[in-house]
Amino acid sequence: MPAAGYELQRLRVVSLPRDAPLKAAKAVMIDAGAGRRARRILRSPRAAAVLGAGGYVAGPVGLAAIVSRIPLVLMEADSHLGLTNRLLSPVARRVCLAFPIEGRDSNRYLVTGRPVPAPATDRAAARARFGIARDETCVLVFGGSLGARSINHAAIEAFAGARFHVLHAAGERDLPDLQSPGPHYDLRGYIARFGEALLASDLVIARSGGSVFEIAAHGRPAILIPYPYATADHQASNARFMEQAGAAVVIPDAELSGPRLAQEVGHLLADPGRLAAMARASAAVARVDAAQVIAREVLAAAVRS
Repeated sequence: MPAAGYELQRLRVVSLPRDAPLKAAKAVMIDAGAGRRARRILRSPRAAAVLGAGGYVAGPVGLAAIVSRIPLVLMEADSHLGLTNRLLSPVARRVCLAFPIEGRDSNRYLVTGRPVPAPATDRAAARARFGIARDETCVLVFGGSLGARSINHAAIEAFAGARFHVLHAAGERDLPDLQSPGPHYDLRGYIARFGEALLASDLVIARSGGSVFEIAAHGRPAILIPYPYATADHQASNARFMEQAGAAVVIPDAELSGPRLAQEVGHLLADPGRLAAMARASAAVARVDAAQVIAREVLAAAVRS
């Protein structure tokens, strides 16, 4: 945040455990202190509006905004309203949704998409960066910043003898336990300027968190494997959204294996027409202006305060 030119204020906040009463009581005390500090932060200088992006960290700040009568705008990044946003949404000026959510269709709610970095645009430069030839097929594999063990192991097994280029961001946690099966397989822990990796690829294999909007922003067809332990199974809902749009094939994590993944990828790469249609469908659901739309909502709330 400071590197981007923004002042950073820290709060000590903890999540509220639902099955440990003593820990929950302690968490309430800590979060109450965070709420008092949040009110002081909002008073000096007085905030014109507050944007809450969900998660328990946003709870004390959202409550401080309400108590201080400062307009509150919320942003939900997934296809399920988290606990903090569910509690705060009745008093928010606007709730910006990444996905349409059933029952959340009053004027208070606005489907904006999820903010993502501006998409990369120079495919030739992106491919040159990763050593991918112009006419070479590239499959991109990733599982979030920490990686995804099931995807990591299934991909290496599936593509050990592949005749296409594989670019795999496995996450730093799992990287020491993984080994590239050949020169065609570019195995890394982390990829900076990740949009270039998306742009360089022809097919993406990934989890289905908020990154589905980055995939869509680059118009990439995808095979999505939802994280099975996500809150309210929201990654499965995210994946269904992409699948119903025609932009993705979904494999449940419990059904993921090397052979299954190899089969699905083989079918798609053997059908250029279907792959192109999925790419068009992916681009059609992209909302590359989500950050600007949400910013306008925050500014409008500030003006009306």
